[in-house]
Amino acid sequence: MIDREDMMELTRRMTVTRTSFTRAAGCYMDRDGEMDGSFNVNFLNLSAAEKEKHLAVAKGIPFSASNEKLLSYRFLPEAQKPGGIRQLLLAMRDCSLKNDALLYTFYELVAEAYRRRAHGDYAILLYHDRYDVPVKAKDKVRLGESEEVYEYFICAVCPLTGEYEPGKPVCGFLFPMFSERSTDTDHVAVYESNGGLHGVMWKLLGLCDAPE
Repeated sequence: MIDREDMMELTRRMTVTRTSFTRAAGCYMDRDGEMDGSFNVNFLNLSAAEKEKHLAVAKGIPFSASNEKLLSYRFLPEAQKPGGIRQLLLAMRDCSLKNDALLYTFYELVAEAYRRRAHGDYAILLYHDRYDVPVKAKDKVRLGESEEVYEYFICAVCPLTGEYEPGKPVCGFLFPMFSERSTDTDHVAVYESNGGLHGVMWKLLGLCDAPE
């Protein structure tokens, strides 16, 4: 089960003044899964308006209804083998989304999984972050020191509402999971706007049948 407080701890920081996002990347696809442009930029180099737009997209994943539209899944054993999707996600996280070759491989996998659901052009958007998790006492009062660095990224698939203008995410995920205020690389938080159990992300990521 996803602890709502864990997700709120992340989303409270997703504002232009508080964010620690390091990178934004993505691509634009037509309904047939053909790429129509891509980008990969330092988040700090974006204008305030662009930051706000992208933060709204990214925040839509962890801020969604926990354990309803946002569910925690464990990877299947096949997905955890060398060369599996979990290894790709870890490599994307570890390079801070800077390796375009890894990202293009990922985009192709998403496009293949999303092909039957696409009703028009869409964007695959990625956001990388490093969060210095502060130590908190049992009464949740912040003690100040950093307990660990939680490094993660968010993926959002969004229909385009205009030329290169993403709408609200229809599916996506947060990886690794932020669980009990710590990193959990065995699980991924999957978002489906319709709350569907066997949706695009479930198939793409090679996940167990039931959420945990």
